Amino acid sequence: MTSDNARRVVIIGAGPAGYTAAIYAARGGNRPLLIEGMQPGGQLMITNDIENFPGFEIPLPGPELMAQMRAQAERVGTEILSDMVEAADLSSRPFKIKTSGAEILAETLILATGAEARWLGLPSEAVYKGRGVSACATCDGFFFRDRKVAVVGGGDTAAEEALYLTIHASEVVLVHRRDELRASKIMADRVLANPKITPKWFRVIDEVLGDDNGVTGVRLKDPRNGDTEEIPLDGVFIAIGHTPNVAFLKGQLALDDHGYVVTAPGTTRTSVPGVFAAGDVQDSVYRQAVTAAGTGCMAALDAARFLEENE
Repeated sequence: MTSDNARRVVIIGAGPAGYTAAIYAARGGNRPLLIEGMQPGGQLMITNDIENFPGFEIPLPGPELMAQMRAQAERVGTEILSDMVEAADLSSRPFKIKTSGAEILAETLILATGAEARWLGLPSEAVYKGRGVSACATCDGFFFRDRKVAVVGGGDTAAEEALYLTIHASEVVLVHRRDELRASKIMADRVLANPKITPKWFRVIDEVLGDDNGVTGVRLKDPRNGDTEEIPLDGVFIAIGHTPNVAFLKGQLALDDHGYVVTAPGTTRTSVPGVFAAGDVQDSVYRQAVTAAGTGCMAALDAARFLEENE
């Protein structure tokens, strides 16, 4: 079913996936509407220098990359709505998207809402985000060559981050509140066998320490007795998981065990025909700006094919 009032392509989310989907949809003549959401630009808005996005010889701040993507999407014909999606009805086409100010009909929908890193919630952690505190080792590990860093967590994510950081860092302190890792045995064995990784069992971060130049250390606390110790280091990587931004869908799409949108292999198709997902909302493995942009392109092309087949 289609409607004369329905938008051909509606995109929810304004990060690399959403903007790239918008660029491709607009150039394909589908006049997309992109709804920015609460945090336009996503996690890149707290990234100071991006060195791994192709096409830029000189590192550029995340907000600048997002501003350029936004301007490009608008230039080729994307309409951008600065509003927040409150709910979506995916039971039939056209889909109904309720924002704080309107109800929008969509013949196809591209979800590019991303996933939020889980943080510790410390005020000092927030102060040093992007200045030594990170939630992505593959994004920021390069900046800590020959430096000492900490990784917080005990699951597979923390193990992967710690092992990756040993490529760059001189030492990796793995901070975990228990005395054994929750990671899979093979990952835990690799971590414990790596001479660059020093586990700190029964420890939590009580405070991130720093100065005007960034992180200078952490204060650790033993949750069993409250004892504290301070460790000098240059970076802190929080690796306690991510939460995909899908709450507004209220169980209308198939999700995996970790809450990520399930897409058909090799496509961006979801369990609801006409709904596509791109970027970190469906990617628990890579979580990179360039891979998000790639799936944004795929989603726009998948949506265009769907429209052609269902007209």
